[in-house]
Amino acid sequence: MSFSALTTRLTNWIDGFAPAEGPPPRTLVAFFRWAMKGSAPILWVTAVASVAAGTVEVMAALVLGWVVDGTLAADAQDLFADKGWLLLGAAAFFVILRPLIFWIFSFFQTIVVAPNIFNMVLSRLHRWTIGHSVQFFDDDFAGRIAQKEMQTARAMTDVVTEVLHTVLFALASVISSAALLTTIDWRIALVLMLWLVGYLWMIRYFLPRVRTRAKARAAARAMVTGQVVDTVTNIKTVKLFAHSDHEDRAALNAMHSFRQKQLEFGKVSVTFRFWLMALAGILPVILVGGALVFWSTGTVTAGDIAATGAVSLRLAQMTGWVSFTLMGLYANLGEVEDGMRTLTPEQALRDAPGAKEMDRAEGRITLEGVGFAYGRRSGGIEHIDLDIAAGEKVGIVGASGAGKSTLVSVLLRLYDVEAGRVLIDGQDIRDVTQESLRRQIGMVTQETAMFNRSALDNIAYGRPGADLSEIEDAARQAEAHDFILGLEDHMGREGYEAHLGERGVKLSGGQRQRIALARAILKDAPILILDEATSALDSEVEAQIQDAFRQIMAGKTVLAIAHRLSTLIEMDRIIVMEAGHIVEQGTHDELLAQGGLYARYWERQSGGFIGVQDAAE
Repeated sequence: MSFSALTTRLTNWIDGFAPAEGPPPRTLVAFFRWAMKGSAPILWVTAVASVAAGTVEVMAALVLGWVVDGTLAADAQDLFADKGWLLLGAAAFFVILRPLIFWIFSFFQTIVVAPNIFNMVLSRLHRWTIGHSVQFFDDDFAGRIAQKEMQTARAMTDVVTEVLHTVLFALASVISSAALLTTIDWRIALVLMLWLVGYLWMIRYFLPRVRTRAKARAAARAMVTGQVVDTVTNIKTVKLFAHSDHEDRAALNAMHSFRQKQLEFGKVSVTFRFWLMALAGILPVILVGGALVFWSTGTVTAGDIAATGAVSLRLAQMTGWVSFTLMGLYANLGEVEDGMRTLTPEQALRDAPGAKEMDRAEGRITLEGVGFAYGRRSGGIEHIDLDIAAGEKVGIVGASGAGKSTLVSVLLRLYDVEAGRVLIDGQDIRDVTQESLRRQIGMVTQETAMFNRSALDNIAYGRPGADLSEIEDAARQAEAHDFILGLEDHMGREGYEAHLGERGVKLSGGQRQRIALARAILKDAPILILDEATSALDSEVEAQIQDAFRQIMAGKTVLAIAHRLSTLIEMDRIIVMEAGHIVEQGTHDELLAQGGLYARYWERQSGGFIGVQDAAE
């Protein structure tokens, strides 16, 4: 196997995108195991390399002592003849062996471990996060959730790499140093152990305080991110209402809290560093001083003094390095705990054990005694009994808050019903996987969200894998093809390759709805939900795509929510909702004849629909 092939194989030793097993635990150690399961073999190999590097670092002092003693013992004129092999071996140690071991250690840590661990943790956290219910995201800032994912993955990666790079390296160095000093004089080794006790006490005192303050700092930082992203996401609203000052104050308040947490963290950090450097300064004084005392009595050699001096200086330098690393490590543990608090709650909406994949549905929808009030005592929908035949076209009308969107949400199983059950083709939707359920349903909404991707990608989201001709055909049916060809983004990409901006901000409302309609056409699901699907279209464009609507509704079960009642005249049935209940249902003509709530809605709007009444008769 070639060297290149070997390194490629080693870099892929950890599967950075392997799925996790089960939900993430809510205790720190168990959470680390969950996030990194599958990486243990390579971590052990890297740990061995770290210990080897730490040991070799101390061996350098030992080799230096041998060279000093050998040089003093030899005659100056015959030094290279008498001690040539010693000097050659020392040179080989410093030029070949030591760099090679450090290269192996660095290779495993930097190339094999760090990139793959980060991706493994982030991919597992992200999969778990997007599995949460809609309510989870409604209750938080989008920017804050994203920040927590990145923060936790980065902090966990730093913890692992620093344990390998610093903690194990330092432990190996200290143990090797104690062993070396014991061979010189056990009393010097004892002095090192006593100093180490004081050092560990300082670590034990300060680092938990660092961890606590780091957790608070991370939470405050995430709030700043969430506030800023929330403002930027809604920047048009901010400008339309002239509330730049208000948003500035909200951001400054979050920043002020973050600053206070930073200052609290900084105070502990500065105090810790002062006492640390004072303690580090003591080490070479007491070790070298002790070696000089014992040299004066003839119990140690000059080479021993050189080795002790090299070890003491290296340990003193390493003390600061290790302590700062440990401080960062504890800070990262605090950030991991903060991320766990946000990301690891149990998913409120999960597939039932043994849930099956739903085959392509015929489209019969049945709601039996369905109730859902978002966990409150009132609101939402209550006692809904409804049977929609496969292929039936049903309009849904009602005032704002009547329960129309809630009814659609429980059908999509964005929320689980609190009473009753929802069936498709006689099958309870809680007994099938959420993904397979939602593949049966196409939807076009009033508030159509676009990804900041190309127009092609946004339409193809309806059916990934569709070819370009199918995508263009769907766009033509939705009257979107012509305006898509005229698109150009800031990177110079044109037509179907042009990116639409975050949430599709570069498009008008009507353009976004036409792309959403093209997406639904391409999806070709047996059930179609239209939630104010033409509200952003002008009358001319709406008239142009009526034929497209008739084509995509053909053979499908359709639920159409609309405030513009004229769009529902051709529905097979219209249901009227009020205060979470179905209060009327029938055809357009039947409901008008009843003279009830629908008739009052129609009367209020009919003045705006000249000729519609005649067309309906």
